[in-house]
Amino acid sequence: MSRRNSTKIKERSITKSLQEYGRGVAGGLMFSLPLLYTIEVWWAGFNTHPYRLLAYVLTTFLLLLGYNRYAGLRHDASMTGVAIDSVEEMGIGLFLAALVLFLLGRITFEMPINEIAGVIVMEAMTVAIGVSVGTAQLGAGGKDEGMGGNSDEDGIHFGAQIVFAFCGAVLFAANLAPTEEIVIIGIQTSWLKLIGVAVFSLLIAFLILHYSDFKGAGEFVRADHPTLILLGTVVTYAIALTSSALILWFFGRFDGVTMFTALAQTVALGLAATLGASAGRLLLQ
Repeated sequence: MSRRNSTKIKERSITKSLQEYGRGVAGGLMFSLPLLYTIEVWWAGFNTHPYRLLAYVLTTFLLLLGYNRYAGLRHDASMTGVAIDSVEEMGIGLFLAALVLFLLGRITFEMPINEIAGVIVMEAMTVAIGVSVGTAQLGAGGKDEGMGGNSDEDGIHFGAQIVFAFCGAVLFAANLAPTEEIVIIGIQTSWLKLIGVAVFSLLIAFLILHYSDFKGAGEFVRADHPTLILLGTVVTYAIALTSSALILWFFGRFDGVTMFTALAQTVALGLAATLGASAGRLLLQ
């Protein structure tokens, strides 16, 4: 094998791995986001005894081993490979949980280290399972999706994509908008963290729609030009914010609050809505 071919294979392997990580991030958030916004889980993380947290981690690891062995992405992987995948997924889960909790103001540098560790571990285990499922089940599976099905030429137009994005955003956001947690986050989160949530939301939309080889992406949101990719990502996020604002208004979350608090609630809920809008464009048709 020539050096050029070897380099191409290596680059392809790296790209494929990064796409798998991207799907894992999306899956981890999609399947666990309500828990990341739940005050009872925050308090459980603060108050649970370390021995119980350790048991929770070990149980989750065993579940990941079993899932990756029997239903994971690589069915022919050795037990060593399965174990490595499981450790990676737990690492991604811990990172995602810590990042989202920090951006939402649920952990701060002023908190005791045991409380920070407790709430991260409590949330991260569910995220890790979502990472594993998302990596294995949400990919295109190597199929050339653009060769069949409902392509743009077969009737999947811009208007339809807008409708699917709104439906997905509402499905995700409506579960969280009526909760008190959104109000708490809106009141307590700083503007710098809100910018971080917005940037993270845009990144999630890009990963799902244009990078991670997500199921349905090759068929419904094909875009090769950077301008089209940017436009699709921004429009999806705009739909997510619009849906969030409308749902929050409907539930009375804007009554008697300042403009900043209303904006903060919209951006915080917009992360969940972005996941729904992005996935909706690919899975709800």
